[in-house]
Amino acid sequence: MKKFFVVLAVALMAAVLFCGCTEKKDELVVGMELAYPPFETKDEQGKPYGVSVALAEALGEYLGKPVRIENINWDGLIPSLETGRVDLVISSMTITEERAKTVDFSAPYAHAYLALLVNKNSPVEKVEDLNHPERIVAVKKGTTGHVYAQNHLQHATINALSAESACVTEVIQGKADAFIYDQLTIYRQNQANPENTRAVLIPFQESEKWGIAVKKGNKKLLEQINAFLKDFRAAGGFEKLTELFLAEEKKTFDALGFPWFFE
Repeated sequence: MKKFFVVLAVALMAAVLFCGCTEKKDELVVGMELAYPPFETKDEQGKPYGVSVALAEALGEYLGKPVRIENINWDGLIPSLETGRVDLVISSMTITEERAKTVDFSAPYAHAYLALLVNKNSPVEKVEDLNHPERIVAVKKGTTGHVYAQNHLQHATINALSAESACVTEVIQGKADAFIYDQLTIYRQNQANPENTRAVLIPFQESEKWGIAVKKGNKKLLEQINAFLKDFRAAGGFEKLTELFLAEEKKTFDALGFPWFFE
């Protein structure tokens, strides 16, 4: 009898441990770099906040799973998928052929164009003006702005930095002629620094599609994400995100005649 109770106790302990592991697995762990407002950032209490956070939470609700955000540096996001640290990445990530070699992407949920944040004293008026030995271009490492500069601005000096804020500072201080990044960020940074910068928002390439990334071969999760995005769009979810986080920017983009991110 004593032996029976010992075996039962061990079995119950194993069941508890198993349940704990199952609950942890049932979390939806989302990787994003919380350094890109208003998409991925933190609120005043230091909690994840922004468009991508709200989108992740809506996805979690759709799948019936609690969401945990992992704040990861940009260059660590794809490796975090490969190692299983996160289930997916929602971080304003452009779908590219190079990235698609190592991760699978959802259907696009947004699109963006590149633009320029230019120092007010720089003679640069358009992107072609940057392709000159005297021009200095700031880019964030690993972004499509970095790739564009490498492919099209071979005559310029390209300063690849690890943070968006560092690139903006380079332009403000006159250490770089321009920073290449997406339209919305360039618009917001110019609004924040009107004394030292100006924005060149006219698109100079095809739009870049943003997608949710999952580990290569995770077809089940990818199908679930695509079904969610379809339903979320049909229910007006992206319009609600715009109202909550991007209402002022939407008005400006409409006035300039630029296509909106979620259209």
